[in-house]
Amino acid sequence: MKNEIDVFSTQENKKINQTQFPIKTTKKNITAIRIFLLIFFIILSVLILLPFYAILLASFKPGGELIRHGLNLRIQSDILSLNNYRFLFTGEHSYFTWFKNSMVLTILQVICTLIVSATVGYGFAVYDFKLKIPLFICVLLIMMVPFEILMLPLYQQTIKMNLINTKLGILLPFMANSSIIFFFIQYLTGIPRDIIDAGRVDGATEYGIFLRLILPIMKPAFAAMGILAGMNSWNNFLWPLLVFRESEKFTLPIGLNTLLTPYGNNYDLLIVGSCFSILPIFILFLCFQQYFIEGMTAGSIKG
Repeated sequence: MKNEIDVFSTQENKKINQTQFPIKTTKKNITAIRIFLLIFFIILSVLILLPFYAILLASFKPGGELIRHGLNLRIQSDILSLNNYRFLFTGEHSYFTWFKNSMVLTILQVICTLIVSATVGYGFAVYDFKLKIPLFICVLLIMMVPFEILMLPLYQQTIKMNLINTKLGILLPFMANSSIIFFFIQYLTGIPRDIIDAGRVDGATEYGIFLRLILPIMKPAFAAMGILAGMNSWNNFLWPLLVFRESEKFTLPIGLNTLLTPYGNNYDLLIVGSCFSILPIFILFLCFQQYFIEGMTAGSIKG
């Protein structure tokens, strides 16, 4: 009997050791993976930030230095100065006219796009109607079509509607953004239908339910899509180039591009203007970073 007990205890100890050994190995593997990911993302962050650092450093150098050596990471204290920034704020140029045009268009584009796309997304997510599935498939198909394919028909339509050289000609084609609509549909699908049913029981109209109950819940989604829509509008170059005819209406990307001509290049204003143009989007992202992450996470999870 005693021998049987000893054999049994020995077998149990072997089982315990066998079960404990993989756990230690797994913990070591997890630690190694975390260290590897940390190093990988640090390297990736450095690679992403290097171009911004190079542009920032070049904004303190004369334009001739950029022509001779291009963008580089060398810090030469003898040539660094604030002359480019002085010229940006005190020189005679149209930079801040372009900046104002881009700011106005971006604000209008973000507001119009969020309102229209949120309304469409709410309709798809909440209501059942005829041709719902075919229309939803159309939204998905539009997401797959590059803008360059739609550009010519949009341009012809803009000419027929007499919207050339107008702000409405810039805003109208992008008010209903298929990607943002799809995001709102996914976000609103995860909202419990009991909230809408409770509003109907309390006698609220469909518009009242959307404005009073749904919109407050959609704040993270609005922040996330507002940042994306703002970035797209702020950096939009090709469509405003086709629509605008007068230099006074040029946006910032077009205006900066006009500084490069066959007769001479104004690198002093180009580099410092490009560096300064990053500031609005950077501030926007910092202000809504929390909502942006929350909105992107919530939009990818149902229930």
